[in-house]
Amino acid sequence: MTSNTAVHIVSVDELRATVRSIFLASGCADDEATLIATQLVDANLAGHDSHGVVRVPQYVDWLRSGFVHAGRSIEVVSDGGAFLVLDGGLGLGQTVATQAVDLGIDRARRTGSCVVALRNAGHIGRVGWFAESAIRAGLVSVHFVNVAGSPLVAPFGGLDRRYSTAPFAAGVPLPGRPVVLDFATSYVAEGKVQVASYGGKPLPGDALIGQDGTPTGDPRVLYGDYRDDELRLTSGGTGAIRAFGEHKGSGLALMCELLAGALTGGPCAGPLDGERRGISNGMLSIYLSPEHLGTRAEFERIGLDYLDWVLSARPARPGEPVLAPGDPEGAVRARRLAEGIPLPIGTWEAIRRTAC
Repeated sequence: MTSNTAVHIVSVDELRATVRSIFLASGCADDEATLIATQLVDANLAGHDSHGVVRVPQYVDWLRSGFVHAGRSIEVVSDGGAFLVLDGGLGLGQTVATQAVDLGIDRARRTGSCVVALRNAGHIGRVGWFAESAIRAGLVSVHFVNVAGSPLVAPFGGLDRRYSTAPFAAGVPLPGRPVVLDFATSYVAEGKVQVASYGGKPLPGDALIGQDGTPTGDPRVLYGDYRDDELRLTSGGTGAIRAFGEHKGSGLALMCELLAGALTGGPCAGPLDGERRGISNGMLSIYLSPEHLGTRAEFERIGLDYLDWVLSARPARPGEPVLAPGDPEGAVRARRLAEGIPLPIGTWEAIRRTAC
């Protein structure tokens, strides 16, 4: 491991082994600890540091406090053949969401389509991981996610927290050129605010909004005052994250709350219980098999032709070609696999304190 004044550079293997050992010590079985470490480190590899190892101290705190639980399996609440309703029982999100996605993929590969409604999962991490899982199975997938117990985002035209960061993801399995779209409907994910608070990449100056209506990039608007060695608690601040794209992001966030929260039978984002520190995710996933639709050959031909045409657009900035969703993640992954994963010093120190 090497370091400079801003970051520590940690090899992928070292970081994965460190995170795995923390979850083993926190009561997870080997396969669960390995799964969590793999998915968190993969988020960093993809450049989504907000959903990577910065989450480790928070997950461990939730485990110790009983807000989430190791070793849980999903409960099948309803099985209608073409749809499944599942309850995660507040199990660790990577564990129960992976179980739900595996069920949806298996059903769609056999029958052509499946809708999976998952509720009461612990924080599931980077949703794009699950779109990528479906792609590897040759399936199109769409995922709406909400975060119960975590109103952090002000609706368009408002100041008060009403939405969660409400992620959306979709995956399209074009051969040799898969497309993965994965984003929070907030201006920035809450994890990016965490990363900034630990000394990582600063936030845009208008990503957050204070109670007086002033846009800002100061993480303390969301967390309140904090010491470097303290967990970041959103209950400490009075401001909110802004929705991306003004009314468009705000509207999509509402759809995520209604579909991933209300429709799955789980809670929506609020109002927040002041005593609660853990959160839970709901996820509504749709899986479609081009093979069963009888359109795979044309889907792939037309899709690749169109994607090539889109990417052939003249760049607005010389030397910066048009990219498809997933291209930036691929470039970051290649670089970090070769060079290691840069972590803000505050993030690395928080992980080290958690491991002690």
